[in-house]
Amino acid sequence: MKKKEIIDIPISSYLSDNENYLKQTVGLGVTFDVGVRKFKILGRNIGVLFVNGLADTGLIIHIFEELVNLNELESYGHDIAMSVIENRLIHQQVSRIKTMNEVTLQVLSGLIVIFIEGETEALVVDVRSYPGRTPTEPDTEKVVRGARDGFVENIIVNTGLIRRRIRDPRLRNEIIRVGERSQTDICISYVQDIANPDLVKIIKQELSNIQIDGITMADKTVEEFLVKQGFNPFPLVRYTERPDVAANHILEGHVLVIVDTSPSVMITPTTYFHHVQHAEEFRQNPAVGTFLRWVRFLGIMFSLFLLPFWLVFVFDPSLLPPNLAFIGPSKVTNLPTFLQIILAEVGLEFLRMASIHTPTSLSNSLGLISAIVIGQIAIDVGLFVPEVILYAAISVIGAYATPSYELSLANKVAKIFIVLLTAWLHESGFMIGLTILILWLASIRSLQTPYLWPFLPFDGGALMKIFIRPTMSSMKVRPSIVHPQNVNRTK
Repeated sequence: MKKKEIIDIPISSYLSDNENYLKQTVGLGVTFDVGVRKFKILGRNIGVLFVNGLADTGLIIHIFEELVNLNELESYGHDIAMSVIENRLIHQQVSRIKTMNEVTLQVLSGLIVIFIEGETEALVVDVRSYPGRTPTEPDTEKVVRGARDGFVENIIVNTGLIRRRIRDPRLRNEIIRVGERSQTDICISYVQDIANPDLVKIIKQELSNIQIDGITMADKTVEEFLVKQGFNPFPLVRYTERPDVAANHILEGHVLVIVDTSPSVMITPTTYFHHVQHAEEFRQNPAVGTFLRWVRFLGIMFSLFLLPFWLVFVFDPSLLPPNLAFIGPSKVTNLPTFLQIILAEVGLEFLRMASIHTPTSLSNSLGLISAIVIGQIAIDVGLFVPEVILYAAISVIGAYATPSYELSLANKVAKIFIVLLTAWLHESGFMIGLTILILWLASIRSLQTPYLWPFLPFDGGALMKIFIRPTMSSMKVRPSIVHPQNVNRTK
């Protein structure tokens, strides 16, 4: 699909012509939230175009007062009205535009446009005040110690939260508009002398090539265009709602993609191991942080391999030593064990979805009813053996311990795949499923970055920093996987 050719229509020196154009394009006079206020200033007719709900009403009224007060200045003639008005606009961002296409784009972004009769240029004043909430701690990335602010749906606030933590003059926040109809603002954030220029170029190129009418689903839509994920369940970018996490990755050499209307930020490029680290590990001392990290690793392993591994011993109890024979099922039901596992996994997904859509005041009660009443009755009627419920519950707890929500869902898909292979080929199926999973992950590239680095290709030093949380004073070198321009973090 080819992009529509945009014809730049110049601003007319007649207000009526500009008004007629706006009636045909943005529905001036039809849509209630687009308005124009007309004045006579210094002998000239002027019109101020604005959108209710996106602009700060207090600032607009203040600008109106400044404009009206100009009529008391009799020493100025109407022939210099443009320069006088521009000079008297008390605001930090005032610029000139020459085309009606720029007018519609700016005013629909929340700025106001001032037309002056007899002039073929208009003044643009940034008075944006997008509706939204104040920065609060994100629910999915809570920490015991640490900052309590988080990203919101306002791209201006989000870039400000990062700028507050990185006061480097080389920090760049570049805006690209994507979506033929939505014209959504997307910010590419990086440090100029750290980030790999080729990576920045690739991201800009991919974003510029997006051809779609709108990206109302914000960052998720952008991700699918950016990394060409297709049906691969594993996340190829990392999402974070914490400004401190985002700022830390920028200083490592990563590039952030911030999409307006989204409270999460994309970190690029990322590997599998970027998704298994949490901010809490760096808010504690290295020993405690390492312990927390290993507990999370154990939870991730349980969420992925516990059920299919147990299923291997169910099919062949002789693989178990005598002192571990109790691990197998204690009784037999009418349903095959692998089918019980699948039903338990689906049932737990029902519970997760129901808890999301249930009012907060009732969600705890729903969990107790599902866990105690339904689970116990299912065992009593012979639908499940107790071991299936036990190991399925441990697997789900491990999934909740996974720092990345997207990775936990991907691991669930991989787990079901290995369970089905194990049910078909028993222990051989388990080994085949494990091999296919590793080969699949090794074949993935996220923005030309190996997904299993530093395991494949092997980097011993970087792998050690994943298993053991390093001290901050020892982290003097930036990760090589992002190919930073400045490798030394002390400069």
